[in-house]
Amino acid sequence: MHLLIISIFKQHIYPIMIAVVASVDDFLNRIEHHQLDWDLKPAPGKWSAKEVIGHLIDSAQINLHRFVRCTYEDSFSLIYLQDEWVATQHYQTADIEDLLQLWRLLNLQIQRVLDNYPTDRWLATCNNHTVEFISHDYLAHMVHHLKSITP
Repeated sequence: MHLLIISIFKQHIYPIMIAVVASVDDFLNRIEHHQLDWDLKPAPGKWSAKEVIGHLIDSAQINLHRFVRCTYEDSFSLIYLQDEWVATQHYQTADIEDLLQLWRLLNLQIQRVLDNYPTDRWLATCNNHTVEFISHDYLAHMVHHLKSITP
């Protein structure tokens, strides 16, 4: 079982975190050369690009919490109400540079946690999903939202 867990890390988790940080850095490099209207809402009830980054900050915070708790706890549930979080944190009025810096730093912290993750905890669960699934889903979720605001 121990070799299986190490194999999961080497083949699945570690490349995911490299891809997460690379996706963040790639996005930040691309927007550096483009003017984005961060405040524009594409339609009533839709998030602006700034709020999408805020949502990705929330996602990073929630998933960091999951990854940390999964190191010592099994089968817990962590509920995230995305619209309420985005509204409550007032991302629309925040400085975009602050938001981008926070988002990048949170992802570096997630990478630090997962790079040093206890190998016997990769199959721990939160919301009925393993750490492996959560990490894959985290990257897919990020890429999905970045496509909506990528210049």
